Amino acid sequence: MSEAGSDGVHRFETSDGVGIAYRVWGSRAGARVVALQHGFTANAIVNWEMPGIVGALTASGLTVVAPDARGHGDSDAPHEPERYGEARMALDLRELFDHLALAEVDLVGYSMGAVTALIAASTDARVSRLVVGGVGEAVVDLGGVDTRALAPGALIAVLESDASDPDLSPGLASFLALADATGADRRALAAQLQAFHREPIALASIAAPTLVLAGNADPLAKNPGRLAAAIPGAVCETFDGDHFSVVSNPGFVAALSSFLAAADDGAATSRRGSTG
Repeated sequence: MSEAGSDGVHRFETSDGVGIAYRVWGSRAGARVVALQHGFTANAIVNWEMPGIVGALTASGLTVVAPDARGHGDSDAPHEPERYGEARMALDLRELFDHLALAEVDLVGYSMGAVTALIAASTDARVSRLVVGGVGEAVVDLGGVDTRALAPGALIAVLESDASDPDLSPGLASFLALADATGADRRALAAQLQAFHREPIALASIAAPTLVLAGNADPLAKNPGRLAAAIPGAVCETFDGDHFSVVSNPGFVAALSSFLAAADDGAATSRRGSTG
């Protein structure tokens, strides 16, 4: 693992020259590793450390690796839409696993990061357990985040103009507020919005035991059970909360942590082997 900078952030360069920042918690020899991929406008700290998820996972003995997606947090933020999309972010994850020389990794993704994690798990046999949250049936219908509920065009215009817009819907306004609160690069975020994944994901090829989590008041995660049904053997749990608040729900945190802590490595290996 590379040495962290003075700010505790590690970095590596992807195959297309973008620098990706990542953080590591609870690193110890022999521990299972879980990678956490955050959602749109967030970063590793906001999505995972602040709600207590990192603490819960390290307390269960896991080593946590959490990258900032390209265009977010401390990672590089190009402004060209062709540099973005969850498929490219999934490749970033694969290259991070290569960089860390991981033979096996548990993977957790939320919202945009859930789509990224699903793509990665459908193509990378190193993913031994998978947890996705903040998404639902739109992954089956649209191949990604539910743009039927998000309607990103208005947010793209605001992000590209560096302006505020009092007429934004509450959902879009929440994303804009989070972006500004984290000091995000607005034009990089607009580029990602233009590149949201819109191709079928090979959900049936995911061999890792999978847990789907969602807030019962999250318009971006409607009918998460339908997503779970499309992934062999996946289970679904819902908790009180909307897209932004559910990650802090103690039940959400406990379900995620318990699912990973109860990993049956032998069963995971068997399931991966059965897919060829």
